[in-house]
Amino acid sequence: MTRSRLADASTGLATMRAQMERYYQDNRTYANVSTFVAPCNNSTVSARTFGNFVITCDGTPDALSFKLKATGSGPVADFAYTINQQDVRATASLPTGWAAVTTCSSKWILKKGDTC
Repeated sequence: MTRSRLADASTGLATMRAQMERYYQDNRTYANVSTFVAPCNNSTVSARTFGNFVITCDGTPDALSFKLKATGSGPVADFAYTINQQDVRATASLPTGWAAVTTCSSKWILKKGDTC
């Protein structure tokens, strides 16, 4: 059951990342431009919910970079994942006992017992 809920994190991060890339194509920056507000900073979409995960900006996007974070709640409360403009995927936190590590800077750990 938990593993199927983790798909919401990857789906949400991929969706928000695509929105940020579209914004960059239109404005040549990830940061806010005049009256144009980046999807991360837009209060109407800045915190999007996908299943048990909330997708938000992790920090403030600048001209050339952004970082998104999926934070779990309920049955996946101890899970958190990130992705940036270069498609670098990282595991920010995992529950104790889920994997050999509780963080991983090079991939999303989506399967119990997986390694970094």
